[in-house]
Amino acid sequence: MEAKVKAGIWVSMAIRLSDMAGRPAAVLRKGDPDSGGILAVLRGREGWVVLSQARDAEGRPAWIRGTGPAPVPEETATAYVERQVKRDPDLWVVEFEAPDLMPPFEARIL
Repeated sequence: MEAKVKAGIWVSMAIRLSDMAGRPAAVLRKGDPDSGGILAVLRGREGWVVLSQARDAEGRPAWIRGTGPAPVPEETATAYVERQVKRDPDLWVVEFEAPDLMPPFEARIL
């Protein structure tokens, strides 16, 4: 199993990568700096996608499309994020400008 990076450090890295790619990013909600989970909100031309942190069967970091396989309207993405934050108050929410709906960080999507 790979070592887990602290959430606050991961968020800083992802925002830096997004900035280097010329894509704006913003922390919408700060969670637990050490062990909080992360939701990555991707704003694209065709709609929105919310990625949620996960682990694959071997325990490696991965992401799942919390809002489903297709882009959704902003309202649907926002409602998904609100439900997740109610369940886990330690969550971070980071929004990325992603016209192609591809995250600006390395992400294996399950």
